[in-house]
Amino acid sequence: MDTQSKDFLYKYLNNASPTGHEAEGQRIWLDYVKPYVDTTFVDNYGTAVGVINPEAPFKVVIEAHADEIGWYVNYITAEGYIYVIRNGGSDHQIAPSKRVLLHGENGVVEGIFGWPAIHTRKPGKEATPSLDNIFIDVGAASKEEVEEMGIFVGTVITYEDELRELNKGRFFSGRALDNRIGGFMIAEVARRLKEDGHEVPFGLYVVNAVQEEVGLRGAEMITQTIKPNVAIVTDVCHDSSAPMYNKQLEGDTKGGNGPVLTFAPAVQNNLLKMLIDTAKTKEIPFQRAASSRVTGTDTDAFAYSNGGVPSALISLPLKYMHTTVETAHSDDIENTIKLMYEFIKQLPNEHDFRYIK
Repeated sequence: MDTQSKDFLYKYLNNASPTGHEAEGQRIWLDYVKPYVDTTFVDNYGTAVGVINPEAPFKVVIEAHADEIGWYVNYITAEGYIYVIRNGGSDHQIAPSKRVLLHGENGVVEGIFGWPAIHTRKPGKEATPSLDNIFIDVGAASKEEVEEMGIFVGTVITYEDELRELNKGRFFSGRALDNRIGGFMIAEVARRLKEDGHEVPFGLYVVNAVQEEVGLRGAEMITQTIKPNVAIVTDVCHDSSAPMYNKQLEGDTKGGNGPVLTFAPAVQNNLLKMLIDTAKTKEIPFQRAASSRVTGTDTDAFAYSNGGVPSALISLPLKYMHTTVETAHSDDIENTIKLMYEFIKQLPNEHDFRYIK
């Protein structure tokens, strides 16, 4: 990863882009992508798209989602404490003692998730963190003081934690790798295609979708706009090599062993085989996973749209998903970029993926 890529990675991942409020992060992403594509556009809810060869009738999508989990202000007590509801799949158990940023009408306000001191808790009778009892303290003494800060019901909240490197860059760790690391990777694919001078014979749509964390909503919208012929989605999956994971339930995937290719009903088998063949031919390490009904990613939204779009999923193994220390191996990031890049280079224009012809 060169200096330009790393600078973009840090700037993009450290920016706050909670579900429904992704615009600032999308601006950063578009600024980086624009030199490597022919045109860009943004839809009404903020999904950002860079297009290479926009006049081509055959349309190929590579996609990630831009939003991160967070919280909404739901109730402010008379004493100035703030109770919250989820914005996406936020984990209540990690909240106590975390620093947060409240994106209020007067700008960002710093706060903390408070928790009673250990001295005051009785062994065996301690309350565990839940949505009923976690609360935020912004240093206010009343509801009126909180509102004077520009914080009201509906104010969106993110964690403060930023990206860092572990073991001399072997791993990247921080909040929002799920899935702005995907946005980074698809942008790098566009950059490599441009810098290597490879001209795609089809239209390549580099899609950074919003609102995945609340039900694949951005992908549902943009696939109706683009009407693609093929979609490659990148997201994250569990690195089950960490403690407390059940490999019989979660599968056996490990950071550093390559991107993960998923077998699932939504995944088109001929497309998946082409990805596997590409990985083998180019000696790109990869792992396998299975999903019994849905992948739970934007793959499902693309696959079941427009009469059925051949779709596949490339996942990045991730430790500690939906925490502030999501952790991914740098080799897997590079190999995911390489797999998408090499797949695009070998994909024939107007390829027919049907099982029976």
